[in-house]
Amino acid sequence: FIPYPRCGKTELFDIRIFNYGTLIIKGYTNNSSIPNTITMTDESKESKSSTPPTSSDKLSVAANLLTVAAKPIVKFITTALPYIISCTTVAYQWYSKLPKEQTKILIGTIFCFFGGVYPALFAALEAAKHGGWNDLKESIGDMTEEALIIIEESKKDDDKDDDNDGVKDVEQITSKEYIMRKGNLVITKMNPAKVDKALGTIYKVWLSVIAVLTVKFARTIALALSISEYIKVPLNKYIAPIVQSATPDEYDKWIPILFGWFVKGIAISIAWYIQAVISAVTSALIGALMISRAILTISRNKQSALKKVIPEDLGDTQMDEYMSYALAALGVYVQFKMNFDVTFPLNIPLFPFEFAEYYIRWSVTVV
Repeated sequence: FIPYPRCGKTELFDIRIFNYGTLIIKGYTNNSSIPNTITMTDESKESKSSTPPTSSDKLSVAANLLTVAAKPIVKFITTALPYIISCTTVAYQWYSKLPKEQTKILIGTIFCFFGGVYPALFAALEAAKHGGWNDLKESIGDMTEEALIIIEESKKDDDKDDDNDGVKDVEQITSKEYIMRKGNLVITKMNPAKVDKALGTIYKVWLSVIAVLTVKFARTIALALSISEYIKVPLNKYIAPIVQSATPDEYDKWIPILFGWFVKGIAISIAWYIQAVISAVTSALIGALMISRAILTISRNKQSALKKVIPEDLGDTQMDEYMSYALAALGVYVQFKMNFDVTFPLNIPLFPFEFAEYYIRWSVTVV
């Protein structure tokens, strides 16, 4: 019994609270001035549903997306990686079997027409040759062997049907269980000592390469830092306030960091473009001279009539220099036409080289 002040007497009410925060009070009274039903809604529920998602909610959404995409990603890796390794192995074996002069023509062509496109990558390979090239090749070979073993075991695991119901086990489990299953397979089938040694060797060679490139491209790094400091002032004065006003308050602390990355990215692009022009000219001259000397040597060895025209010691003639000037001019022209970037469709097979080039540039400049 609940006293109701408007009716002046005690009335009987039926009070029910539902799960969704709705309170219904139903009264039993003959007084028409009193409402028969009063419904109250939990306002805290409404306000909670109207609040924007928090960072933890966004992280959980990203985690769910990653969980859903786990199976396609693993299938893509297990399918594509063996082909990539096989093609790389065949290409290296073909390169190793090339005669000496043909190898010089190949390397010279790459330097002549792509020296300004991948200056940091070529410099890194040259530095790696003097900083543990044989150890690096052995470590990459060990990592490749471990990857192929795990891929083969993963394919066997995909075909398992332990409950003999005609459906593969991996198709009957959730994405989260699939990730745990594949993670356990990697841990149990991997040789940790071998992988640890290989990763340690790769990291040591990488540190030596970064040290060499930091010295080699010191002027480029100094130029990038100078450009960064120069453009930071006007951007912080005119652009940063606009970006900050359009950004929610909880993300304000990220504005200086992201803006710093943006400014560094612009400065690095400008400095490395200038370096690409310098590298294009120098590498074109070096590569063209390698090509011309290799062509003259092959021609002299195959045509006995040319032995009287082409001396055995190419230092006694200027024919190779004259040929190299024309090839170098062509190489620089081609690189300028490409704007020091590989265009479609060559950019698809050369994407790993593109990624490695820009990663090395960023690493050297930031360090």
